[in-house]
Amino acid sequence: MNKNDLIVVLGCTATGKTSLAVNLANRVQGEIISADSRQVYRGMDVGTGKDLLEFTVNRSDIPHHLIDIVDAGEEYNVYEYQKDFLKAYKGIQQRNAQAILCGGTGMYLEAVLKGYRLINVPENEALRTNLKGKSDKELVDILESYKEVHNTTDSIVRERIIRAVEIAQFKEENKELINDFPKIKSKLFGIHFEREVLKKRITERLKHRLKHQGMIEEVAGLIKAGIASEKLKFYGLEYKLITQYLLSEIDRKQMFEKLNIAIHQFSKRQATWFRKMERNGFEINWIDGNLPLDEKVEIIICHCE
Repeated sequence: MNKNDLIVVLGCTATGKTSLAVNLANRVQGEIISADSRQVYRGMDVGTGKDLLEFTVNRSDIPHHLIDIVDAGEEYNVYEYQKDFLKAYKGIQQRNAQAILCGGTGMYLEAVLKGYRLINVPENEALRTNLKGKSDKELVDILESYKEVHNTTDSIVRERIIRAVEIAQFKEENKELINDFPKIKSKLFGIHFEREVLKKRITERLKHRLKHQGMIEEVAGLIKAGIASEKLKFYGLEYKLITQYLLSEIDRKQMFEKLNIAIHQFSKRQATWFRKMERNGFEINWIDGNLPLDEKVEIIICHCE
């Protein structure tokens, strides 16, 4: 197989992305980089579909990255993900292995594939104090001295003008931090199921996680460990609704019904994001999810030759 810089395995929730990526990695001496916004958190396992046992194939452990790198309760964003991705990706290249990006968080995928250059610009209190007494026109003039105003909202909302000046000044004074994101040659593969089949898979998986995998106990353990209930609700889906159930805000039947609907809606949003990617020029090679696992692996290998 010809070595691509990056093979991408994407799809909606419950399509079997991890299993496919792991078995592909086993065949092509690959390492997996996760593109899941919640699997970065330690202790959030069942609710995020993080089954680390899946990363062992024929007694071989498949190297994986960007899973379990942040404590639950902490904040993590796209900027940090991009930075962590590059570190993992460069390490894989140095080991002359095949990098495989696997996940369903569209923003994380595009941050890598489009090469967004996101800069973490801190607040500059001294600058803000200096700008506070200036008129909106003066602020716009200062902003325009740094750059052409592409976003009209920059010059409409005062807080946005000040933030835009703050960012512009930071970039001007820290040019060494603004590096071009490396061009990565990638090949994208998506797992496709018909909507009704996927809905059934989602519901059956939810029932299994609740009954056999201890998903409620996992959330209860996070609360016991001191993670604020509002923070867990912020993570959404399983963590939001199970927390509400544990706090007696809803009963178990309501929790299941609401959660089932929420995951179906989440899956639709993922599908919409992937269609948008295709409209924006990404070629996604869709693979029938009903095919045997080995056959799906062979399809990817053949496409990459």
